[in-house]
Amino acid sequence: MEWNFQSAEELAAALRSGEVTSAELTDDAITRIERDDKAINSICVPDFDRARAAARGADQARARGEDRPLLGIPVTVKESYDIAGLPTTWGIPLHRNYMPSEDAVQVSRLKAAGAVVLGKTNVPLGLQDVQSFNEIYGTTNNPWDHGRTSGGSSGGSAAALASGFGALSIGSDLAGSLRTPAHFCGIYAHKPTLGLAASRGMVPPPGPALPVEHDLAVVGPMARTARDLTLLLDVMAGPDPLTLGVAYDLTLPPARHERLRDFRVLVLDEHPLIPNGAAVRAGVNRVADALVDGGARVERDSPLLPDLTEAALLYTQLLFSSSVARFPVEAYEQLRTLAAGLGADDRSLDAARLRGMAFSHLDWIEANSRRELHRHGWRQLFAEFDAVVCPITPTPAFPHDHNPDPRERRIDIDGVEHSYFDQLVWAGLPTMPGLPATAVPAGRSPEGLPVGVQLIGPMFEDRTPLRLAELLEQKIGGFQRP
Repeated sequence: MEWNFQSAEELAAALRSGEVTSAELTDDAITRIERDDKAINSICVPDFDRARAAARGADQARARGEDRPLLGIPVTVKESYDIAGLPTTWGIPLHRNYMPSEDAVQVSRLKAAGAVVLGKTNVPLGLQDVQSFNEIYGTTNNPWDHGRTSGGSSGGSAAALASGFGALSIGSDLAGSLRTPAHFCGIYAHKPTLGLAASRGMVPPPGPALPVEHDLAVVGPMARTARDLTLLLDVMAGPDPLTLGVAYDLTLPPARHERLRDFRVLVLDEHPLIPNGAAVRAGVNRVADALVDGGARVERDSPLLPDLTEAALLYTQLLFSSSVARFPVEAYEQLRTLAAGLGADDRSLDAARLRGMAFSHLDWIEANSRRELHRHGWRQLFAEFDAVVCPITPTPAFPHDHNPDPRERRIDIDGVEHSYFDQLVWAGLPTMPGLPATAVPAGRSPEGLPVGVQLIGPMFEDRTPLRLAELLEQKIGGFQRP
């Protein structure tokens, strides 16, 4: 039996039945990584000795009658999470030797659930790119086409899963960093509701690892099946035990429906600020057709949908407002001068980026107030719909582009060049209001590249898009090996 591409759910069943041991699974995974990762470069910090020791411990625990959710299952962890004894660099050369003294809260939860951590996966510099490359660890290639990116910033995790290096991984998402790599590599990922999963220990080096929940940013699960996403989310979800966890216990509501025909779904495949390539539109339409064929109620527009242009501009401003937090005062004042020169009628994404970088605290408060209006609009929409289907980015995985100035990079959408950062608008749609979104495979492009879509759900009703992902997997299939 080849175990490397089995789901975590299947591995758990085999471990419980005694068909395989964790030591065997771990050795198989390590052998595959040592053989195949030279071409992919997804596992940037291997931890094989401790993984083998953890696997032996898992087998001993099972022999004693223990059974935890992930007991004995090999997994990987995004490099940006602190793991005691391993470097946490975020791809920043200055911090190549930084070694945290304790595990991130999510790593602790993985280990408490019995997972065997194989090592850490590659990221872009500072987690601030749609690709995964840095001076310390090099470039992660897409398993489907080594000349293309695996995505970012959880690109190492997505490539590892697509290559059979572990059954699960954990990543993070601020600008599509879970969903874009899943879309590019043909796997599943879930961006949880903002604040659902504690993120302490997922912090730029050298820390400190404080229990701070950052605006827009979340941590979340990645897997090769939809059901595995739910399995891992149940391990990750819950408040930090140092803060809200002192008083609160988490109980997620069940999925709104169990059958495809009971779902009410809004499908979007057009954005006013950027076109979608033919391959991505085909993926959205494939999912829409499957929903209709399964009896779901599908609509293509709704007056309840918050304005997509305003949502994209607001997201862009909030996203880039945090990017200059540590800029020198002189540089910030230069940005404010440039922003003041923008025309009042300039509602381009370039202008939104500049305005965001020049935000004052008052500007941020006003933007946050507008965000609350959008959240209210989404609540009204989700009274009529259960989920929204839309793209994650306008294209499949694009060729590596390491131009040191991202402002000079371009993405090609069916032969027309667009600004590199404009591709973030779809990822930002659920991120700005803090909604959950599940990335699911939706077929392949004519060139054979994976194409995914995202299923957006109501706030704190994460089980609804996750259940819809399971039903679509049954209907149209899911992960395919490169």
